[in-house]
Amino acid sequence: MSTSATQPQPELLLLSESPYDTPDPSRALHDPEGLSAVGGDLSSTRLIHLYQQGFFPWFSDPDPILWWHPSERCVLDPRQFHLSRSLQKVIKRGHWRFSINQAFSTVIGHCAGLRAEEEGTWISSDIIQAYTELHRLGYAHSIEIWHNSTPYAANATDTLVGGFYGIAMGQMFFGESMFSLMPNASKIALNVFCDLASQCNIQLIDCQVESEHLLSLGAELRPREAFCQQLKQHITTPHTNQTLIQLGQATDKQAV
Repeated sequence: MSTSATQPQPELLLLSESPYDTPDPSRALHDPEGLSAVGGDLSSTRLIHLYQQGFFPWFSDPDPILWWHPSERCVLDPRQFHLSRSLQKVIKRGHWRFSINQAFSTVIGHCAGLRAEEEGTWISSDIIQAYTELHRLGYAHSIEIWHNSTPYAANATDTLVGGFYGIAMGQMFFGESMFSLMPNASKIALNVFCDLASQCNIQLIDCQVESEHLLSLGAELRPREAFCQQLKQHITTPHTNQTLIQLGQATDKQAV
């Protein structure tokens, strides 16, 4: 029996000038897996629209903008974050503090720099400019982890050692990139964020692509169709997360 009627043929869509041009996720390519569209721009309107549909941009200069929607999505239910005993000990022994949106440009800069050292960065100047604008609009947020190695010294200061940034929309958070300048710093950042998720009414964190690191922290893979259904459930309208914005207005760092 033919299955062509139920399984759409893969198609790479060339995006038009309209920021609301939307690829069909079920027609994403198998090779490279999840590639759905090419072109368009990184305007805030297009980014907000396509994130709501589950797409994300991932490309390296000088390639054109590439939009992805993997067949299996790596996601993390904040309630399922795995806090290992070893990480509990690290948190208890260290002098860690956290903040939200106090150092967005520094966080995205560190993410870009570390990615460039490891594998060549996809966080280009255009990406930084686009997500900085989303930050200004209240959609993009950063979670920062600070450490003080000499907490009892007279001139003790906190140093930014880890964190991540992403987009909050409705009840979803779309994680983009994280960094660590000290062991476990990004894990602590994610743990802090998962603890805050219920307060912010964030039901699911999109981690995009699986990694052993994320899976060890409680993330899991979900089929594209199930993920798209969850997007519809958790983003009825693409509004900003006001609680997260308010938390980011605090000027004092909080103890982890």
